Amino acid sequence: MSTLKIAIQKSGRLYEESLQLLKDCGIFVNNGKDQLKVSVDNFPMEIMYLRNSDIPQYLEDGVVDIAIVGENLLVEKQKNIEIIQSLGFSKCRVSLAIPKEIETDDITYFQGKKIATSYPNTLKNFLLKNNISADIHVISGSVEIAPNIGLADGICDIVSSGSTLFKNGLRETVTILKSEAVLAKTFQLNSDKQKILEKFLFRIQSVLRAKNSKYILMNVPNEKISEVSNVLPVLKSPTVIPLAEEGWSSIHSVIDEERFWEVIDELKEKGAQDILIIPIDKMVI
Repeated sequence: MSTLKIAIQKSGRLYEESLQLLKDCGIFVNNGKDQLKVSVDNFPMEIMYLRNSDIPQYLEDGVVDIAIVGENLLVEKQKNIEIIQSLGFSKCRVSLAIPKEIETDDITYFQGKKIATSYPNTLKNFLLKNNISADIHVISGSVEIAPNIGLADGICDIVSSGSTLFKNGLRETVTILKSEAVLAKTFQLNSDKQKILEKFLFRIQSVLRAKNSKYILMNVPNEKISEVSNVLPVLKSPTVIPLAEEGWSSIHSVIDEERFWEVIDELKEKGAQDILIIPIDKMVI
């Protein structure tokens, strides 16, 4: 039987969240960091723990079949692989930043300037698109210190909260790329492994739907059922259960996390009362 080989980052910000996603999908891993390769007992999968920067090349070469990796890295490495699912965690951005005492946010500030970065390809393409000519200094780490030691006039680096920039006297000016963890695959996948991937992807999508949704219960006067139901568009139709108190029913449905408070306000306006919200573990549609 074929085994799907998945690469995940062996350390760093993606490691824990990648393992948690596998666990949520019913794939349990007994050990991790001490081994470079681990088999899974309850799913035809083999996990490989790799350096983050090496994963795109392993994918392109077909050494691994799929990988959980930051989209920003795939954009930078420019390998011939396919992104098949955004995963919604490890969100960040690749941005330009300058010393905080410089007041302008205009990109023309970088014309003729020196920019330090670990993302030369991403930066080069962005500057070319915006007709900016700048001197790119490629460094592998601690990019944010470059302006303070006179190496560069600004930087291009990955940003999450912005606290590291603040600590080094920098401020973010232009976002080049928004990124999050994604599931990517090689183009060398055979038909047997593609079937396994489809099963795995089905599990992932069920988990992601659940994380982006809430189960909702409420009591509604019978004459308001139609109006309230129209506010609940996630599933085919809400469940309506008569209450012991005559003239009232309980409505059960699902709402999107992104529209949560907006929907709650609408439901209250339509006559819903005693609203309960419950997390969803999995959501299979």
